[in-house]
Amino acid sequence: MWNRLTILLFVFASVCGNTGSVIAERPNIILVMADDQGWGDMAYNGHTVVKTPNFDAAAAAGLRFDRFYAAAPVCSPTRASVMTGRHPNRMGVFKWGYPMRPQETTIAEALKTVGYTTGHFGKWHLGSVRNDSPAHPGRNGFDEWLSAPNFYDNDAIMSHKGKAVQMMGESSMIAVDAALDWIKEQTKGDDPFLAVVWFGSPHSPHIAIEEDRRLYADHPKALQHFYGEVTGMDRAFGKLRDSLSGLGIRDNTILWYCSDNGGLPKVGSTGGFRGNKGQVYEGGLLVPAILEWPDMITKPRTTEVRCNTCDIYPTLLEIVGVNIDNQAPLDGVSLTSLIEGQTNEQPRKMGFWDFNAKGISTPSASWMADLLKAQQAGGDLNAHESSQRAAELPNPPYSTSEFPGHSAWTDGDWKLHRIQGAKDKVKWELYDLAADPKETTDVAATKPERVASMREELNQWLVSVVNSLNGEDYVAR
Repeated sequence: MWNRLTILLFVFASVCGNTGSVIAERPNIILVMADDQGWGDMAYNGHTVVKTPNFDAAAAAGLRFDRFYAAAPVCSPTRASVMTGRHPNRMGVFKWGYPMRPQETTIAEALKTVGYTTGHFGKWHLGSVRNDSPAHPGRNGFDEWLSAPNFYDNDAIMSHKGKAVQMMGESSMIAVDAALDWIKEQTKGDDPFLAVVWFGSPHSPHIAIEEDRRLYADHPKALQHFYGEVTGMDRAFGKLRDSLSGLGIRDNTILWYCSDNGGLPKVGSTGGFRGNKGQVYEGGLLVPAILEWPDMITKPRTTEVRCNTCDIYPTLLEIVGVNIDNQAPLDGVSLTSLIEGQTNEQPRKMGFWDFNAKGISTPSASWMADLLKAQQAGGDLNAHESSQRAAELPNPPYSTSEFPGHSAWTDGDWKLHRIQGAKDKVKWELYDLAADPKETTDVAATKPERVASMREELNQWLVSVVNSLNGEDYVAR
């Protein structure tokens, strides 16, 4: 028997290219992402202090993912995975500050092929947001954008399509208010929209507004501001969520929330999982995630199926009926059956790889202040060198036999770690996440056959990633 989502997918596929009433049936899509919010930094995940009533309400109403992974343990790479459905190392986004290659097909570009209008609001961190940048949101499929090159704080200077603009207000609300102004205009037309709303919180330095800080006055100052930033995010998310009803678009709008990496040490919470931001252990990768779509998700559900930020791209493409010619290899899989409520999900395999490279400093506040000053004087500033060279391929190419850094491979509940440290020595660790979700007991020595089979699969995946990194995918297209 066909369910409602399957029927809609069939209709979309049957009339692909039409612009009549069927286009109006395609859902609006809003992707919201936090910056450095760990799995445990939610009241609904057991945090006993932080107040997140709006996130809690969404988690209680929609599809709550309890095993949702960021594709990488730091920010820029995970954001690239959302944009493309691919592991970030395939496009050279190794760490924070690396630009995304313009050769990639983004979710915005894909959805525009079936009539979506697109907007980006908030943190970008996938390239310079200056006018001459080949890696700004406008060059990656976004019609409208008010963006920052990295995390941003209260009263931030943002780039509105290349023009520096002084904004006023709490940082998360800046992004939501801009997005809502744009969304209200889109609802006057017939085209569906994609809005990407990426907060700059709760990234350090933590500077909560007084209203939010005061809620935690009996805690140390650092925690007051960290918790206050999370609560500020929650309030902004709540305004966005509630406004969908007022605009009459809530039922057929996908609202998908997640964070970009695991919890911060000292102030953040991983919910007890091992590791923190920057590490490939569970605490550095697991993030809170919620999907609401009242037309399709009519009853609240919670899933422990292991999902990934790479899955967002293929899921949305399947829902709206988009096929990209010569699609580059994807690491994500479509979650439409999970959204439909099917319970027979098969264990899936995922690769992670924190490449041994330094990040690129991206001081958003000072860069945007410089841009504003230059433009007020009648001039402009060039994009950072790394963005100017975003399309360049490595020369010489990367080795397909050496994989520096920390990588991992999951197969159902098994997780194999490959840690290549000094002098190219490789250490292997194996964990049974079903029995040992916090990765406390390495069982590699007692499971040699499983280690061998997973090593082979991980190696094949790493070679595939390096081939993409070296440009093989673009030649094929």
